[in-house]
Amino acid sequence: MTQTKHMLSLLVENNAGVLSRIAGLFTRRGYNIDSLTVGETQDPKNSRMTIVMTCDEAALEQIKKQFNKLIEVIKVTELSYNNALTRELVLIKLEADENSRSRVIEIANIFRAKIIDVTAGTMTVEMTGDEVKISGFLELMRPFGVMELVRTGFCGIERG
Repeated sequence: MTQTKHMLSLLVENNAGVLSRIAGLFTRRGYNIDSLTVGETQDPKNSRMTIVMTCDEAALEQIKKQFNKLIEVIKVTELSYNNALTRELVLIKLEADENSRSRVIEIANIFRAKIIDVTAGTMTVEMTGDEVKISGFLELMRPFGVMELVRTGFCGIERG
């Protein structure tokens, strides 16, 4: 079967151990999580998890069934890339001397990124966007010398 990228949005009770039980479902079945974000919702009793994984349709269905068996899981929604809004945050620390700074700033402005730290030999840039925007930005930043890179993983919500 063909392995494709899937994004699930889980509404869960905001209790200790829920994240561990969710991750355990993947571990026990030998599935990998590509990206996982979690945070409180508008109701502090609940949290929203956005999980991105690469698997075939049979594995996806099995995972969704297992999630629905957990008492703390309120709702499982598969987000399609066509009908969801997704964002990711990336922080990039670059090698940047006096000669390269203006070019880094120029590219950052084009992508609506923010310079959040500058030292004698480095610049740290913050950017949010969808997967295509983040990938394009990183491609243009690599020639400057990426010293460190941190990505949050995807957050997603259905349109409308």
